[in-house]
Amino acid sequence: MTRYIFAISFLFLFTISNAQEKKRARDYSIEIGVMARGNLNAITDVPGVKVGHQTLVKGENIRTGVTAILPHSGNIFQDKVPAAIYIGNGFGKLAGISQVQELGNLETPIILTNTLSVPMGIQGTVKYTLALEGNENVQSVNAVVGETNDGYLNDIRGMHVSESDVITAIENARTGIVPEGNVGAGTGTVAFGFKGGIGTSSRKLPESLGGYTVGVLVQTNFGGVLTINGAPVGKELEQYPFANAIKKSDGSCMIVVLTDAPLDARQLERVAKRAMMGLAKTGGTASNGSGDYVIAASTAESMRIPYQTREKFDTGDVLRNDHMSSIFMATIEATEEAIINSLFMAETTNGREGHTIQKLPMEKVLPILKKYGVIK
Repeated sequence: MTRYIFAISFLFLFTISNAQEKKRARDYSIEIGVMARGNLNAITDVPGVKVGHQTLVKGENIRTGVTAILPHSGNIFQDKVPAAIYIGNGFGKLAGISQVQELGNLETPIILTNTLSVPMGIQGTVKYTLALEGNENVQSVNAVVGETNDGYLNDIRGMHVSESDVITAIENARTGIVPEGNVGAGTGTVAFGFKGGIGTSSRKLPESLGGYTVGVLVQTNFGGVLTINGAPVGKELEQYPFANAIKKSDGSCMIVVLTDAPLDARQLERVAKRAMMGLAKTGGTASNGSGDYVIAASTAESMRIPYQTREKFDTGDVLRNDHMSSIFMATIEATEEAIINSLFMAETTNGREGHTIQKLPMEKVLPILKKYGVIK
């Protein structure tokens, strides 16, 4: 009986220990910014938004995947959404950027994957789109596919992502809780010298400011001096670029910002620019070798752009510029927290050629956060 009780107690403590290993920023009472979070504190707090992952972990060398973000549940090609893309630093391979900049709309799910799998991202997204009911006569599809380079942990040259993986990620997309950390396109990424990954967060504006929701999802794979809500964590841990002549700070970050506020492409570019301010608050430096892109879109039904219509004029009411500042602030806060969540939810990973990237050492981070008054 004693042995049985001990086993149950050990199992209980082990379960609690594991649960404590993966907590988001808010679970540690870290209050990033001043605005209210959405119910799930995720990009899926924006009504209708879905996220899907396809995670590829095989053998010792494959650590990669695909993440798909759908701005609404319908046929996105037939009901396009206003969109904009902002380049923080252009060392990247973002597909589909020119048409978004030219026409100001998005007509496919947003796909994130690794650098050398962008072609498969395009192919899978195009095949998925052409197969949708109503698209039988479509002959041109502008797939938007972003990437970061996971080649330290993943056999990126093997190009293991297939078009079926991309389609699976899209078809698996769901509303609700978004898995974070080592999943999908974040499976093999590294951020601030620690294991990075997928992270998400949201902000809900008060009704007096429109009641809109801003949701952010990030794929973190970049460097800098990690700062958590103002605390110089990277400096305290002595984990930062140029601490010696070898350690550098290259890498990339993909940021997706969705909102149900009725914004046009011009306004969405303004929103996208603010997301880079959220990245900067975490200590990111947009270094020379970093591809830092922000894709922003409005999911408001009144702003949808039909593929075929006889109407000559757009009829949606657009939010006035004077009412944009609260959305800017929400974007900055949600981006900052999404990046921190990607680190908090990631796990130590072994990968290509025996490389290992450690998760953020919370046993060291928490005392630093207490020292600087971030948590009690």
